[in-house]
Amino acid sequence: MKLYHYYEKDNGPFRSISDLPDKEAEEVLQQIRLEKPDIFLSKRPDDYLLKRRHFEEVLRNEFIKLGGVPERNTPHYMVVEEVPFFEKWYEHTAYIAIEASELDLKMLSFTYGDSHPTFSGKIKDGKEYRNRLYGYEEILKIIDKYGLPQIWNPDFKYGPECYIEVQIWTDRGLEKWLKDEERL
Repeated sequence: MKLYHYYEKDNGPFRSISDLPDKEAEEVLQQIRLEKPDIFLSKRPDDYLLKRRHFEEVLRNEFIKLGGVPERNTPHYMVVEEVPFFEKWYEHTAYIAIEASELDLKMLSFTYGDSHPTFSGKIKDGKEYRNRLYGYEEILKIIDKYGLPQIWNPDFKYGPECYIEVQIWTDRGLEKWLKDEERL
């Protein structure tokens, strides 16, 4: 399984507003909205940061329930396999592709779809992967059963899931991309 991390080329990979205090994170979001109003990321709602913090806390708690021992307060994010949708998120999109086996699989969790709608409670379609966080072996079974959402739902026609989100709860394995002096 190949994991992809998409990012703005000018900013570098694995930079997250979640690593910033709220005030600084809001300033970064405002800067994106002002400087790049046409990209997908600038269209986030005003309460995005509040919701993001909530869902990251849910993810962390669910990861611990799975037996995970997170080394980070918030995860790094990737997706399973290539997702063309993400090419539209940034002005100058770049990506990193890593074989899952290069990372500590016990430090990975997965949602079938983006974690926000997965845990929002707003989608009441009864699908087994709603409100669920998976470990590596479990997500392989879900992929075998349902396939990759970016193949059968690339345009959100059949629901909010169009990729599988990966949460990485450690910096280990990502060191060559994590340069402290260049972090947010």
